Amino acid sequence: MSYFKVTDWEAAYTNGAYIVDGDQWPAAWVEPAKAFRDNLTAAGRTKLDLAYAPAARNRFDLFLPESRPKGLVVFVHGGYWLQLDKSYWSHLAAGSIATGYAVAIPSYTLCPENRIGGIGKEIAAAITAAAEMVDGPIVLTGHSAGGQLVARMMTTTSPLNEAFLKRIRHVLAISGLHDLRPIMKRSMNAQLRIDDAEARTESPALLEPVDSIRLTCWVGGAERAEFIRQNALLANIWTGLGAATEVVVEPDKHHYTVLDGLTDAEHTLTRTLLAE
Repeated sequence: MSYFKVTDWEAAYTNGAYIVDGDQWPAAWVEPAKAFRDNLTAAGRTKLDLAYAPAARNRFDLFLPESRPKGLVVFVHGGYWLQLDKSYWSHLAAGSIATGYAVAIPSYTLCPENRIGGIGKEIAAAITAAAEMVDGPIVLTGHSAGGQLVARMMTTTSPLNEAFLKRIRHVLAISGLHDLRPIMKRSMNAQLRIDDAEARTESPALLEPVDSIRLTCWVGGAERAEFIRQNALLANIWTGLGAATEVVVEPDKHHYTVLDGLTDAEHTLTRTLLAE
């Protein structure tokens, strides 16, 4: 009998170094995101840099379909709560917009200026501001750290107002980090400052889901083993707490290419995200 034990927490949660040409991301997203933004702006279908709270990074971009939106998709970016902003991800709105949904993509105040719990409160404010502009059902999706943030919205201690919680139809977490305790073992925790108390209040896998939540946990089959484990972990626990859950492992996709399906209205990722 063989046993598996994580002994190198840096390697277990590092992505680019274990992907061929992995150092091209996130820079590879800059140009397609800008081109998408520019094209939709020229068509009069964007509202950019909308404030949802007073801090400098409390801004979101709203992308609009050709006709009245069927509802709202909110995409929350990753970067280990330490990096990046809304400008890298605009093109990921393409699949949902082509299906008739508006898409909001917020930035948020990064660690160490903020803490993960504080970021969660900002995301709740961003969802609220966008939802006040767009009627209909709300669908949440997020990548990596963003997966943790969108799942956190659907817990019994959610920072979201109950009226907006009731509008959320589906949460799709992509490569989410749902148990923060292993991240405490990484050197980056000097900036994140996760402690035992925050791990317990902000890890979706340690919290209870709200009633009637529908959750999809999606991950690439070529991702690091810990991301695949964390993806299955949340669905496993929330299934036992009464949530409707699904786990999808998309073959051959790594931590960055797993997002590609959001650009295509016909891709299974987008179709799953928007399924009624």
